[in-house]
Amino acid sequence: MTDSVFAATSTNKGLSSSEVLRLQQQYGPNSLEEKRVSLVKKMLGYFWGPIPWMIEIAAILSAAVRHWPDFFIIVALLIFNAGVGFWQEYTAGNAMDALKKELAQKARVLRDGVWGVIDAAGLVPGDIIRVRLGDVVPADGRIIEGDYLSVDQSALTGESLPVTKNRKEDIFSGTIVKQGEVVAEVTAIGKDTRFGKTAGLVEQAKTVSHFQQAVLTIGDYLIYVSLFLVTILILVQLHRHQPWIDLIQFALILTVASIPVAMPAVLSMTMAVGAMVLSRKKAIVTRLESIEEMASMDILCSDKTGTLTKNKLTLGDIKVFAARDDQEVLLMAAMASREEDKDAIDEAIFQGLLDKSTLQSYRQINFIPFDPVHKRTEATVQNDEGGTFQVSKGAPQVIMELANLNETDRDRAGRVVDDFAGAGYRALSVAVKKEKEEQWTFLGILSLFDPPREDSAETIVQAEKYGVHVKMVTGDNQAIARQIAGKLNLGTTILKSEILPVSGQQKNIDINIGEEIEQAEGFAEVFPEHKFSIVKILQKRDHITGMTGDGVNDAPALKQADVGIAVSGATDAARAAADLVLTSPGLSVIITAIEEARRIFERMNAYAIYRVSETIRIMFFVVLAMVFFNFYPITAIMIILLAFLNDIPIMTIAYDHTGLEQNPVRWDMHQVISVATAMGIVGVLGSFGMLLIAIDWLHLDVAQVQTYVFLKMAVAGHLVLFVARTKEHFWKRPWPAPIMIWSAAITKFAATLLAAYGFGFITPITWQEIALIWAYSIGSSMVTDQVKVMVYRHLQHDTRIHHNFVRKLSQSFSPRRFRRRNAKTFKEIKKKHGYH
Repeated sequence: MTDSVFAATSTNKGLSSSEVLRLQQQYGPNSLEEKRVSLVKKMLGYFWGPIPWMIEIAAILSAAVRHWPDFFIIVALLIFNAGVGFWQEYTAGNAMDALKKELAQKARVLRDGVWGVIDAAGLVPGDIIRVRLGDVVPADGRIIEGDYLSVDQSALTGESLPVTKNRKEDIFSGTIVKQGEVVAEVTAIGKDTRFGKTAGLVEQAKTVSHFQQAVLTIGDYLIYVSLFLVTILILVQLHRHQPWIDLIQFALILTVASIPVAMPAVLSMTMAVGAMVLSRKKAIVTRLESIEEMASMDILCSDKTGTLTKNKLTLGDIKVFAARDDQEVLLMAAMASREEDKDAIDEAIFQGLLDKSTLQSYRQINFIPFDPVHKRTEATVQNDEGGTFQVSKGAPQVIMELANLNETDRDRAGRVVDDFAGAGYRALSVAVKKEKEEQWTFLGILSLFDPPREDSAETIVQAEKYGVHVKMVTGDNQAIARQIAGKLNLGTTILKSEILPVSGQQKNIDINIGEEIEQAEGFAEVFPEHKFSIVKILQKRDHITGMTGDGVNDAPALKQADVGIAVSGATDAARAAADLVLTSPGLSVIITAIEEARRIFERMNAYAIYRVSETIRIMFFVVLAMVFFNFYPITAIMIILLAFLNDIPIMTIAYDHTGLEQNPVRWDMHQVISVATAMGIVGVLGSFGMLLIAIDWLHLDVAQVQTYVFLKMAVAGHLVLFVARTKEHFWKRPWPAPIMIWSAAITKFAATLLAAYGFGFITPITWQEIALIWAYSIGSSMVTDQVKVMVYRHLQHDTRIHHNFVRKLSQSFSPRRFRRRNAKTFKEIKKKHGYH
């Protein structure tokens, strides 16, 4: 059954390489056929929908009145929008495909007499595979070796309880191993598996994150505002007996230019770019929207072993009970292990053996692996003379119970375990049951130490600086947890799991327990169901909670958490449930992910402010100018050209350099609308000022005024993007990314040349007038920037007043003293802190 230092227990050598090649050609890959839409069909899809319809109708109207320049530019806009959307989706799709390849499911397979690990997609019928605790079964198969397997078939059959599978019974692809370890022969792969046959009937639902909902809400708001203003415009102009075809065409183009056509592309591109950055830093995103949740995360519950510590156990002292010496305790512990499983505890045991060749005299004929319920391994071993005996290693309290120790030995063992724990060592007990004996013999206790990672303490300090409180979660006892927490400067408020409610008890949680959990620095003796409880309680107390995990039983907690993080070496089941999969050990990658998430949040926040302010600036100015001055301040073709020139730089916001917020960020719609509205109003006033200069001072005709307004909107629109991207003055660090500067510079240069020479599309104006527009636009952007900073400072001042008020109020009005306080005191506090 194994290929370890013990003799082989099976003569089956698996398939040969030539057989595998033949079967792969016959059956194909072990994967479900993914329905892929052809590139042509995808491209054509961008010409169908409300926005394309508006542009297409405008093009038809232009052709109807023989405005051919307008027609060709409108068609160019339609193709441009489709091309940009297609390219962004294609790029984001390629990025996600690359990430999925890194997370490809693995399988342990026996081929040419050697066990190895391959991508599950490479399995063929007849392959010999091994599955164990935490694995997702990679293909349908029949058990040929091993006593039993407990599998969760809920995803396939809906059964809520695990099902036990014995030898010669079938196991199915996609089910999760809860207990046991077996060898099986693959009977079906891909679409021929039970899972493959039912997968076509299941469609996975897609959820929209809180941040996406906020951005889409802004999009809807802009659409409604645009349609309202366009309706007013149409009614007024029809009253003035304007040609209805020209009016409808202009209204359609103005609407298209004002609503956020590029929003889905900007959103997906920003997320995809962030995901690729994280993948290069050893963190693979499985759900793009989780990046946004990470920006808001304020509590991170972290596993101790392998995340805060090295997960490289070293052997410490050995306390002998019934064994002859230390080496006998280690020898029996090694027989209750499997070296090829690369388990950290087992590796430490094998490294401690002075003479490994001793193991060649023994053969494992049965092995029961560790599981979280029984907390021990057990093996039946045969020696050279044919005699058999059983060995077991595991948690001291479990092995002590198994060996039924007398009171003296039990007390001694308890003291040894406590002494080890006090020094930060993990204890592991070993017992043997000889042939024809009914009683287990307690051989001794090993000590193992898993030291903290060198970067853990520094990473925790960094997390705290970012407003993320780290809580340690471990299955170890309270003494070990406190010892490690002390070394990491986490604090020593470590709660035992007994305080935590389990499934079905969360509804009636005492408020004091909730506060204790909120204030604790860690939790000890935790089972997976306790992790789920911790997450639920913290979420109910309005915390955005992250949870790390690696085991199959961690999957519910990872799924429940706002940000589920599968740590390095996690099982397939944990990785499938997680939002973020770490491929390198430690917490430092999570800090990188938090930083990147907050940068993405800032980019999206800047985009939202820019988009709202631009809609206000363009829509209100154009509509009001037409109502009061009774002429088109800008032509339909100019609006199309503006859409071209504005969409290119905005795409580069995905690569922008942004500031890094030191505290968790949440979507503040009031702030976005306030800042964007203030910037938009300044823009409208600035545009009217420019219009009056053109009419009353320069005495330009209508065609020249339109070119004048066009260039002003093109130049000022790009400058608004640079103003919106930061809360401080736009000339302060961090400066924009080079790609953002160059894209804006090139498009502004193109707009300037167009205004100077016309090229048959618009009426040209002089270079002196162009210089005036540039100077006016730069001055206007400085005013806009000053107003923006003032609004931000006003909002921050209000926030500080609010926080101080709440703090003082909570200090003055504790629940016990509230009724004894009178209304006068309440009014005094309000007055003092600016609430009137």
